Amino acid sequence: MGSSRTGILATLVVLAGLAASGSSYEIIEGPKNATVLEGSEARFNCTISPGWRLIMWSLNGTVVLSITPTEPIITSDRFTTASYEEGGNFISEMIIHDVQLSDAGHVRCSLQNSDRDASAFLSVIVMGELFISSGVLIVIEDEPCNVTCRASGWTPLPDISWEIGVPVNHSSYYSVREPDDPQSTVSILALTPQGNGTLTCVATVEALQVHKSVTVNLTAVQPPVGSSYHSEVRKSATVKTNKETLQTKLKSGNENHGYSSDEPRTTSEWTESASVPPRSSEPSVPEHRSSRQPYQGPDDHQQGPTSRPQVSFIMASPRKVRNVTLV
Repeated sequence: MGSSRTGILATLVVLAGLAASGSSYEIIEGPKNATVLEGSEARFNCTISPGWRLIMWSLNGTVVLSITPTEPIITSDRFTTASYEEGGNFISEMIIHDVQLSDAGHVRCSLQNSDRDASAFLSVIVMGELFISSGVLIVIEDEPCNVTCRASGWTPLPDISWEIGVPVNHSSYYSVREPDDPQSTVSILALTPQGNGTLTCVATVEALQVHKSVTVNLTAVQPPVGSSYHSEVRKSATVKTNKETLQTKLKSGNENHGYSSDEPRTTSEWTESASVPPRSSEPSVPEHRSSRQPYQGPDDHQQGPTSRPQVSFIMASPRKVRNVTLV
């Protein structure tokens, strides 16, 4: 009777020991957040104390890898495992090969028959395309122009900067998102080139300090003859010349700009009248050849009487007309 009681007590002690040892294992350190490029590998570690029976790895709520003390249970070649021992603890590593954008999300390490788990977040960077609108740029020297660089299919959107290998008078740039494409952005460079060189558009993702770049050659040519630029220059020069000519004439005083015939002058070919329009009531008198004085303007203080005689000479066959004022 006493011996049977002793056996029962021993069995209970063993079961209690097994229960205690089974509940003693735990996750000491879980996986860490990771950011990787699309197409590369992502690695996550989970450190567990001794006594575990089954480790499960899940991605976005789906178990993708299981590990037993003897062997792993692999369901996909994209998810493999490696294991290490450190200080008596077990380290399980899950490796995700050829990471895709759809893999981004929560990575979870858990133990069988335990509500204890640890999780991390996987971020995936997609480096899309980068290109400049024109492969070869030919612009007018010393005239403003714009150059456009487009980053398409990126996650997240990159920061775009420019490396200017061209002598310029001015340059600046800004970026805008494509309203119809959340994975695309456009950077516009405004510059005034003064020579030839290269322009490089650089797209950078700060999370990994990864970047992609594209370079284009720029050629600055002289403005073509007859262009609007040269027309404005000529127009400005013409206006200036006309202005100077007018000022010169104004400074030259009151001049007599009477008609000068290109043919030999004879007395019979002259018809002269006063400086004011002739009146029909005025009498005709013979022609007097006398020295003529230049016309005196209204500002000349030596002006003669307000009313002067006027003389008209009418010939039989007049061909030239010349006006003169008699003093």
